[in-house]
Order: sequence, then C-alpha cells, then structure tokens
Amino acid sequence: MFNRLLITITCLCLLCAKPAPSVAADPFKAVDNLVNESIRDGVFPSASIAVIHKGTVVYHRAFGKQTYDRQSPPVTTTTIYDLASLTKPIVTTSIAMQLVEHDSLDINAPVSHYLPGFARNGKEKITIKNLLLHNSGLRAHRFFIESCKTPDEVYEAISDETPIVPTGSKTIYSDLGFITLGNVIETITANTLEENFSARFSVPLGMHSTLFTPSLTMLKNIAPTEKDSRWTLDIPRPLVHDHNAALLRGVAGHAGLFSTTGDLIIFATMLMQHGSYGGKAFFKPETITTFTQRHPGSRALGWDLRSIDGPSSSGDHFSAKAYGHLGFTGTSIWIDPEKDLAVITLTNRVYPTSDNIKIRKFRPKLHNTVIECLGLRGGKK
Repeated sequence: MFNRLLITITCLCLLCAKPAPSVAADPFKAVDNLVNESIRDGVFPSASIAVIHKGTVVYHRAFGKQTYDRQSPPVTTTTIYDLASLTKPIVTTSIAMQLVEHDSLDINAPVSHYLPGFARNGKEKITIKNLLLHNSGLRAHRFFIESCKTPDEVYEAISDETPIVPTGSKTIYSDLGFITLGNVIETITANTLEENFSARFSVPLGMHSTLFTPSLTMLKNIAPTEKDSRWTLDIPRPLVHDHNAALLRGVAGHAGLFSTTGDLIIFATMLMQHGSYGGKAFFKPETITTFTQRHPGSRALGWDLRSIDGPSSSGDHFSAKAYGHLGFTGTSIWIDPEKDLAVITLTNRVYPTSDNIKIRKFRPKLHNTVIECLGLRGGKK
C-alpha cells in the first residue's frame, strides 16, 4: 500500500514539474546558414567573420576550407587573409591621421610639396586631400609590371601621369593615388610603410598576425588567392595578390597587408573607442570624426561611406554615419558609430579566379542578416 502511494505521488510530481529548459537557440544561426550556403554556391572557399556590438565580440566564426579541394585544411579564426585594399584605411590612412595630428602632414597641401617631381602634366594642384578622397583625377589602375621593374620606376611613372579628368571634378577610386600617398608618408617619416605601421599600430596594439610580406613558413596558415600567370618579371614575386603591390616589394599604400579577424577586432575596437585601446591613445576622437565625415561622392578621407541614394555593400540598415572599406580579394570592414556595431569579413573569393564576382550579392545579404540577428533593423538598440 505504501509503495503504491509513493508511486502515485511521484507520478503526480513528474506531471506537475516544469519541463527542463532547452538549450537557447543560436541567435546567429541565420548568419551561419548564409555563409555555409555561399560556400556551397562557390561564392568563396572560406570565410572568417567577426561582429562587435557595444564593445563586445558577439560573433567570431570561421567557415570552409582554404580551397575547394576536399583535402584542403579547414580555416579557423586565426587563418591569415590577404586584405588587399583594406590596406588603404588600416595602414595608409591611419598613418596619415597620426601625421596630421603631429603637424607633419597637411592634407590641404599639394602633393608636390612633399614630392616635387609629382608636379607635372597637370598635377600641380592635386592635394593630399584629393588623394584621400579619390578625386585627384588620376586613373583608377595601371599594370606597372608591363613597363616597370622597381618601386622608383613605379613612382616615376605615376609622376608622368596626366589626370584623366580635372582635379576635384569626379570621384575615381584610384590605386595610383594611394600608392602616391604611401610614397609621401615614407618621404616624410624616412621609414617604410611597414616600419611605420609596425611601430605605430601592430606592435602596440598586439596585432601579432598583421603584417606585410609574410614568409613562406606562414603559408600553411594563409588562405590562398588567385593563381598568378601574369607575373613575367625576373625578380622574386612576393605573396601579395595585387601585382603593383608585388612590384613594390609587397609593401604599398594601396595593398599588401595580411591579417586575421582576431587582429582586426582589436583595430576596429580601437576606432569604436574613439581612438583608444588598452589605455593608449592612437588617435584623438576629433581626428576620427574628421576623417570619417561625409564628403561629396559618398567618400570620407581614406574611407568609404554608405551610399545614401543607391545600394551599399553594407546592406540596407547601417546608418548614414557608417564608414568602411572593401578589399578586392573578398575582404571588408564596416563600422557604424550610431549602432555601436562593426562587421569584419575576410574571404579568399579570388581563389581560384578573380572572375568570380558572386560576393557582390553576398556582402549586403550578410550585413542585413547581422542586423536582423541583433534586432537592430530600423534603429539602434
């Protein structure tokens, strides 16, 4: 009798008890699904993505393998990627910002003030500011490996260039302008861009995997880029994907930097913290404001901005104050001060060929999905 009563009580307790709580659903599952689907669709073989919100890294994951080969090693969040044009804001613009703060660089001064040989063929009125805003009138790109063999020959060839439109009249996103700006920085400081960036940013910030000219011993941890059949020069070819950066010995103002999402989290956090990190000030807050404010043509000084009238790689929901940049190899960084949000995306979409442009549709989808997952659509939270 007692046993039957005990069983009855136990059963009643089980019936009344609340079910055990289930494991919380992953709030970023939609991002995972999008990236995995994109790998299956051949948008890129691999990706490493990080999201920072309100000072916290809320998402940091890696997907895919270094190549589409089944035997290829999987990537991790420590895999190193060729950043391509992210070099422009992270290295060249950032060094310029510090030089402006120390009165070593005047962005309103003509380029010829620092590089006298630049003032020919109609370029005497081009200023440092024109280079930063990509409205110098210089053409977008040129394959210098067809006519040059040394960095000095590249700089001389740019000095021989004639603007293709009047200075200040039109935005033409120009690698030539940032190669020139890199040359200006090296002239002012008497140090290479590599030495400048190491001393000013990567070492004090602890960005240990961010560097130019990675050694061959690092290859196993670097996501491969496009197979190169165009390099015909009889000099060693640095690893960097961009031909002109390779001709410049792997260190250039427009391309050449390699990094990881982990290191770029540090850099983005520093910018989001108004230029300070780990108790050290790298920029004055007002310098960041000056360099990221909107100018005509949806450009800031060295940074890109959300297009107000047309589509943006940052998607539909970043604020008008968002600033960022893209890299040809499949990289990007977008920072939205209003939403206190940053999204860092590293891929090697150019493997095995840069003819693959599917990432153009992926980028806005990714940023829209991140906004949805965070519940930030329509405003900041």
